[in-house]
Amino acid sequence: MLTIGLLREGKVPADNRVALTPAQGKWIQKNAPGVRVLAQSSPDRCYTDREYTSAGVEVTDDLSNCDVLLGIKEVTPDALIAGKTYLFFSHTKKEQPYNQRMFRTILDKKITLIDYECLEHDDGQRILGFGFFAGVVGAHNGIMAYGKRTGLYQLGRVHQQQSLRELIHTYFGLRLPEIKVAVTGSGRVAHGVLEVMNLLEIVEVEPDEFLERNFSYPVFTQLKGAALYGRIKDGGYQREDFHQRPQDYRCKFLPYTLTADILMNGIYWDRDMPRLFEWEDLARPEFRIATIADITDDREGSVPCNLGDTPISDPVYGVDKTTRLRTGPYLPGSIDMMAVGNLPNELPRDASRYFGEQLIKHVLDPLVRGGSPIIERATMVREGRADDAV
Repeated sequence: MLTIGLLREGKVPADNRVALTPAQGKWIQKNAPGVRVLAQSSPDRCYTDREYTSAGVEVTDDLSNCDVLLGIKEVTPDALIAGKTYLFFSHTKKEQPYNQRMFRTILDKKITLIDYECLEHDDGQRILGFGFFAGVVGAHNGIMAYGKRTGLYQLGRVHQQQSLRELIHTYFGLRLPEIKVAVTGSGRVAHGVLEVMNLLEIVEVEPDEFLERNFSYPVFTQLKGAALYGRIKDGGYQREDFHQRPQDYRCKFLPYTLTADILMNGIYWDRDMPRLFEWEDLARPEFRIATIADITDDREGSVPCNLGDTPISDPVYGVDKTTRLRTGPYLPGSIDMMAVGNLPNELPRDASRYFGEQLIKHVLDPLVRGGSPIIERATMVREGRADDAV
């Protein structure tokens, strides 16, 4: 018997997403012989304890008898149980300093850590993630913020809706002005952004049209790959080469800062990658972008004026273009930043349902059978030894 436990999220503020919904827990217990699912009692989940109990999933405070423990965000060091196998987003892949204590505790307690972020197909495509819903919520918030800055239209908050379906209904009858939106990236985040662009009837145009023309209706352009980066020596672009040697490339985004009103940033960024623009560019009078939705949310990363996370309750702050200091939003001389670190929490049920479907489809069977190449590659720590992980 393999017992899977669904962890109560311990970070503050609490994350309300889940790895498996009640219906998915019920399905596993019915269709995967020898697998049992328990849910740790939680007052914060988007699905209540009663919903799990009604689905036949036992709710308990004690998960010490579980073999595999599934969470979403990092587990606090004091809550880690020795000798267990954990799956969650550890945020240690980039050696983030704020999670070093947790990682050391994992080693000391001889825990096996499988990181969702590292679960990939053979071609490197990530299997699990909430990127699509981050893109949906981030794009909505970016459009909302621009409306608040200009006073030209009004959009409500995503978290006030119960589902994506309800959110879509709030778009009916909304007429946007002649805004120009630059979208960066090509992954799940960008797909979520494009979904909102289409729902809001913002028309896609080619990058050169975006730079050269004015339009009588709202438009966006998507920038990725060769449209966004080029080798310094010859202007060429090759995806694998870029990811192996990003320092050999320059970013082509700067002209779009002169023509776009809103930036929806959905690119993966690492410290050796060129930024979209620099502080000096932001301070120039011709810099036109007024609102940035930094959906991938790397502090001082591809967008230098990302000065840190904002909470769902207050998602937008300003950055003074001259002093580079954080201010209130929507002020003259500032640019508005939307940099929420847990955007999918605004649509937690939809996001959790999708995540659980992918978990069941691609990860459950290898876990039950005791491993697979996919699981091996995502194992960051094996029984307390990081050097034994593949």
